[in-house]
Order: sequence, then structure tokens, then C-alpha cells
Amino acid sequence: MTAIERPEIISEAFGDPGNPPLLLIMGAMASMLWWPQALCRKLADAGLFVIRYDNRDTGRSTKYGPGEPPYTFDDMAGDAMHVLDEHNVVKAHVAGMSMGGMIAQLVALKHPSRVASLTVISSSPVGTDTSHLPQTSDAYIKHSAEGAKVDWSDRGQVVDFIVRDARAIASIAHPFDETRMRAFIEQDYDRSGGLLSATNHFMLKGGDAWKGRLHEMAAPLLVIHGTADPIFPIEHGEAQAEAATGARIVRIEGGGHELHPDDWTEISAAIVAHVQAG
Repeated sequence: MTAIERPEIISEAFGDPGNPPLLLIMGAMASMLWWPQALCRKLADAGLFVIRYDNRDTGRSTKYGPGEPPYTFDDMAGDAMHVLDEHNVVKAHVAGMSMGGMIAQLVALKHPSRVASLTVISSSPVGTDTSHLPQTSDAYIKHSAEGAKVDWSDRGQVVDFIVRDARAIASIAHPFDETRMRAFIEQDYDRSGGLLSATNHFMLKGGDAWKGRLHEMAAPLLVIHGTADPIFPIEHGEAQAEAATGARIVRIEGGGHELHPDDWTEISAAIVAHVQAG
């Protein structure tokens, strides 16, 4: 692979820089906005220095032409280190969601001296054979296939599809607020200048060097996982917790593949307790 220039990664911080730092890494196609500002402030008010950022190909960070991303998951783990450097953070607590949870695992494996603790939300263990576990639901696979028919350069089509996607992965314990979600997705689309490049995330490779080595992860691990997650069923979170000595799992009853506002109190309390213990 031809070397490319380091991308510009846009980040934002909340709280007192003197507090324990918490780096948040979001999932596929999702900008930093998918770590809601109100949740970030909740964590900051609890005594953390919270940093969120746009992964490359999302938000206002560097974007590449769609179809052939010139980077890997390993490069995205490097982006996380770059963000910490920009905020003068030597060692941080790291939390990742979905694909961001996989990137966070790579960060903890590749840069153990810089990770004080790890929280993995709605994700799956990296470098691990999960073929024996329950897989993505048929209903979500059917919905996801509709994405191939979307013109990703068409704002209306994209927003409509992402709203349907948000509903498809939503909690079964709380009502789905379509009006709020549509307004948020329109905001994210407009801030990002479109989501065409973000589709590159589904073509990424990397992390192969860590196959079968998850047990080497030194950072204390907290797993947070919805019991009704249609993308990574709860068994993926349980396998993640079993792979690390002393790991703890918090099950969000009825939770989907999302950070629902009604679950923020439980999620933030678990993360803050884990940081304090770490």
C-alpha cells in the first residue's frame, strides 16, 4: 500500500483537562456526533475529561474517494493515538462502540502503555472466531441489503435510509423517536458534507496480527451490551468479557445497537465506576 499523508482528525473535548481522560471512538459511518453531546457532558460532569472525534471518512475529518479506502483498521487505531497526542494525553481510558469497539481493542493491544482501561460497547471480540455465536438478525440483514439501492450522494435517500437503520437497531425497551432521530441525522449529514465516503468503512481490513491474541490485552475491560442487539447479539459481548481476565459485563436490558437517552444513566455510571477502578 502506498503511504498516504496523515489525515486531519477533528476532535472535541469536554470537562477539566486535569481529570482522568476518556477517549471515545465511534463505529462505522458514524461521526463524533453519535456520542451525543449531552452524554459527553454527563460523563464530564462526573469528573472525566472526555474526548470525542470524527473517524476518517466521517464528519469533518479527512475523507477519501469512495470504494477503495487507502487505510486499514490499524491506521484507525493510530488515529486514536494522534488524537491523544493533540490533547497532550499520555495515557487514557478508552471506550469504543461497535466498529469503534474493535478499533479500541486494537488500540489496547497495540499501545498498552497508553490505555488505562477499556470499555467496549455493542461490539465483538477482535481476532476471535465468532462463527459459533448467534449472528446478525435476518431482519437486519434484509434491511442492510437495501443500502445497495441507495444513491449515497442523494441527501433525501441517505437520510431516509439511516432513519430506517436507526429504527432497525433501536432498543425494544424504549420508544423510537423518529422526529428527533431524523433531525439528528440531517444535522450529521450536513455537517459531514454527505456520507458517501463513510461507506469506505465497510471495506476495511487489518488487525490480522492479533488473531487469537485478545487474551494478551492488559487493560481492565468493561463490556456494555444490549440484550436485544440485532447486529452483534449479546453473546458477542459475553464472549468479549470471557476473553479477558477479570472483565465485567453490563447488560442493558432490551437495549439495541445504540446509545438510547433512557440508558445514559446506566451506561455513564458503569463507565465512571470502571474508570475509577482502573
